[in-house]
Amino acid sequence: MAITATTNGGDVSLNADKVSHDLVETDVEIITSGRRRIPAHSGILASASPVLTNIMEKPRKIHGGSSKRVIKILGVPCDAVSVFVRFLYSPSSLTEKEMETYGIHLLALSHVYMVTQLKQRCTKGVGESVTTENVVDVLQLARLCDAPDLFLKCMRLIQSKFKTVEQTEGWKFLQEHDPFLELDILQFIDEAESRKKRRRRHRREQNLYMQLSEAMECIEHICTEGCTLVGPSCNLDNNKSTSQVKTGPCSAFSTCYGLQLLIRHFAVCKKRVDGKGCVRCKRMIQLLRLHSSVCDDQSESCRVPLCRQFKKRGEKDKKMVEETKWKVLVRRVASAKAMSSLSQSKKNKSEVLFKEEEEDFIRIRNKLI
Repeated sequence: MAITATTNGGDVSLNADKVSHDLVETDVEIITSGRRRIPAHSGILASASPVLTNIMEKPRKIHGGSSKRVIKILGVPCDAVSVFVRFLYSPSSLTEKEMETYGIHLLALSHVYMVTQLKQRCTKGVGESVTTENVVDVLQLARLCDAPDLFLKCMRLIQSKFKTVEQTEGWKFLQEHDPFLELDILQFIDEAESRKKRRRRHRREQNLYMQLSEAMECIEHICTEGCTLVGPSCNLDNNKSTSQVKTGPCSAFSTCYGLQLLIRHFAVCKKRVDGKGCVRCKRMIQLLRLHSSVCDDQSESCRVPLCRQFKKRGEKDKKMVEETKWKVLVRRVASAKAMSSLSQSKKNKSEVLFKEEEEDFIRIRNKLI
C-alpha cells in the first residue's frame, strides 16, 4: 500500500497516496482470532474511527518488550479483519466480492468501531443479498447494529414471505431463544395486513365517492341539456323530443344511461304513488337529496327536480346521527367532485397547450417551406 508521511511537531499524519509504505514505521499491531498480526499506523486508525481514537489515547501496555500498541479484534474471521483495516486506509479498496463474503462481519465491525461510511455501504450491500434463508439472522444483526433501513427491509421480506421463512432453521431458533423479537415480527405482520385492508377500503370508498360525484354531474347534465332518453322538462313543454335535445351518448354514458332509466322509472312508478315503497325510487330520492346537498346554485334556478325542497327540508332536519353521517358523505362526494374538476381542467389545459404547440410547429414549417 502506498502512503505519504508528514511530520507535524512529532505527530505522524498519514495519507494513503503516493510514496512507499516504508517511510513511516507501523506502531500498532492488530491481533485477530487466528492469532494473525496485522501491522498498522495509529494515525490512520485514529482518523477513521473515534473508538480507535479513544484506544490510542489510553496508556500503552508493553507486550514482550515490543513498543507497539496491541489491539485485539476477535470474534470475526481473520480475512474480514484484514478487509476492515484495509478499508480504514483506503475506502475505495472494498470490492463487491469482499462485501458479499464478509458483509455481515464488516457491518458488525463498522458498528462497534463507529466507521459510518463502511456501515452505510454494508447496510446497502447486506440488504441486497438478504434471502429467506438468512433474513432472520440478518434481522437480528441489524437490530444489534442499529441499522434501521436494513431492519425494515428484513421485516418486509419476512412479512411478504412468511410461510417460507417460518420453515427455516433461523426462525425456529428465534422462537426458542428470542420470543420478544418473534412477537415484534408478528405484530409488524399484523399491522402491515391492517394497513393493506385500510388502503383497500379507502380505495373502494374513493371509487364510490367518484362514482357518486359522476352521478351528480350526470343528473345536472340530464336535467339541463338532456341525453339520449331523458331531457329537461322545458323541451317537452316546447314539443321537442329528447332525441332532438342531444343526439348520441355523452362521455359518461354508462352512468348517465342508468340514471335515465332510473328517472323514467321514478316518473311512472305506481308503488311510489301508492305509498307502498320502491327500492329503485328510494335510490333515486337519495341521489336527488345528495345533489341538493352538493348543489352550489343559490338562486333557486337549479333544474334538478326536488333540489329546493330538499334544501329546505335539510335546514329543518334534527336527526343528529343521520345528519352527521350524511354530512360526511356530502363532504367526501363534494371533495371527489372538486378533484375530478381539477384533473379535468388540467387535462383540458394540457390539450390546449399541445394544440397551440402543434399550430406553432405547423406555422414555422410552412414558413420554412
